[in-house]
Amino acid sequence: MLAFMDAREHEDGVEALLARQIAASPPGAAAQAEGELYRRLAPRVRRYGLRHLRDDHAAADLMQHVMALTIEQLRGGAVREPERVVSFVLGACRMTVLELRRGTHRREQLLQRHGAELEIADIAEAPRLDQERLADCLQRLAERERAVLLLSFYEERPAQEVGAQLGLSAGNVRVIRHRGIGRLRACVEAGRSAA
Repeated sequence: MLAFMDAREHEDGVEALLARQIAASPPGAAAQAEGELYRRLAPRVRRYGLRHLRDDHAAADLMQHVMALTIEQLRGGAVREPERVVSFVLGACRMTVLELRRGTHRREQLLQRHGAELEIADIAEAPRLDQERLADCLQRLAERERAVLLLSFYEERPAQEVGAQLGLSAGNVRVIRHRGIGRLRACVEAGRSAA
């Protein structure tokens, strides 16, 4: 744990100053402080993740999650003592790792309990998606629906980003996406039944 960070050494240092600056600034005004805090603490969080999760991807996910949470909480004033940001980050690491372990344990219990009942689908017998039919059905959609679906699923963008690009609210994007998926499904299934 000492290798992660010596909280006492850093709480009165630069990290504390950066955290106070983020907490005291209006939204968007402390981008430089946020970047510097990220640069200082993210590698430590990643090392913590590597030690406790023993997986490079999981450690990177932990780093992103904890640092985003920390900056979001500092921005929102939810960290009561911003000068103790290092302790906050350590606590967030511990809680996140515990949650990940609980989730893994729950999945293992469910598989032990119900695994025999689950049958693995024979991939060879699974219905194959006709790519030409799908492309044809996509072309039949309204331009806005097609754009929303392609940005959402092909480029894997969140609703807010799609909305910003297309001049829509995130709520409108979700509605258009839902309707577009319904029309696309109906078109593909109609093609299957005709075949």
